[in-house]
Amino acid sequence: MFGIYKKIIFTIFITTFSLIFERSYSQNNPSEFIVVLDAGHGGHDSGNTGNGFLEKKIALQTSIQIGNYIKNNSNIKVIYTRSKDRFVKLSERASIANRSDADLFISIHCDAFTSPKVYGAGTFVLGLHRNEDNLRIAQKENSVIFLEENYRSNYEGFDPNNPESVISLVLMQETYLEQSIEAANTIQKSFVKNLARKDRTVKQAGFQVLRETYMPSVLVELGFLTNKKEGAYLNSKAGQKEMSETIAKGIINYRNKLFSSVFIEKKRLTEFEQTQKIEIKNNKKYSDIVFKIQLLATSKSKSIRKSNFKNLNNISKSKEGKIYKYYYGSVKTYNEAKKLKNKAKKLGFKDSFIVAFKNEKKINISRVIDNNN
Repeated sequence: MFGIYKKIIFTIFITTFSLIFERSYSQNNPSEFIVVLDAGHGGHDSGNTGNGFLEKKIALQTSIQIGNYIKNNSNIKVIYTRSKDRFVKLSERASIANRSDADLFISIHCDAFTSPKVYGAGTFVLGLHRNEDNLRIAQKENSVIFLEENYRSNYEGFDPNNPESVISLVLMQETYLEQSIEAANTIQKSFVKNLARKDRTVKQAGFQVLRETYMPSVLVELGFLTNKKEGAYLNSKAGQKEMSETIAKGIINYRNKLFSSVFIEKKRLTEFEQTQKIEIKNNKKYSDIVFKIQLLATSKSKSIRKSNFKNLNNISKSKEGKIYKYYYGSVKTYNEAKKLKNKAKKLGFKDSFIVAFKNEKKINISRVIDNNN
């Protein structure tokens, strides 16, 4: 993608799908699920113009059709960051998503490459660069901030050409990555299954973060405008209809998974579902059980020094499969744990939650309560 702007994806890590339900929506009220559709580029930012096609136009038309299909085939609420040809700052796109308290953010773009032979649809989530191509794309597309007035103050010194800037932002906003990958996989599989598109798989790269956005996010690359055949397809009414319906189906399927019986059962095992029971026992001191605050989970191992965790002390970590989980504190009562959790949330760990351990093994909090009723 050689367009000036792209990749408005912030994805923050979580640890289990049960934590999904700590968000504002209820599994008994699916109509509360909100998706924000972000048509890339716009106004004086045309995006890439491979073979004379306009990315900003294709992204907008496809986004509108995605929203129309969703509204006609589900009770998901749809919000657009733009519904006409206008330039929207990165920070404003984030604000739109935050003000709506969205559950999913989807950014729509078209790709480009030096070789006209490259083709296929793909999805991106935020992550550290796996190769030089991903780094090059991220640096190029993040440079859209230079089109904005007061970009230095808006983005607090973020330098799209400095990999360290990207890495620091990724570490700050890892909480929803697991959910973002799940959503991206659902959309990617929809491309392959419904349209037999080439599977370019879900990729990670350090695109400029919507730093104040708090929801799973996916960037969709519809295909390559630099491939003449694919560009013509994406620019056609038939191509946009097929692509928009396929993406919309992926979004609906993702939402439905969240409300499936598997996810509902996982929710019952979370602290969120157990709060009422726990309140009556929250002052009990356990001799063989400790409570810790899970801050985040990530596939990347990192030092537990204070500077990596907003200067919090007593940080520990464990590895479960390929995922590293990071915890704060170790206390004997649920009351103390609640205070630690509140502190962590105030410092920016918005999705931190309480975990119980017995003999250094994680146990369900419900077991702690049920065994003491």
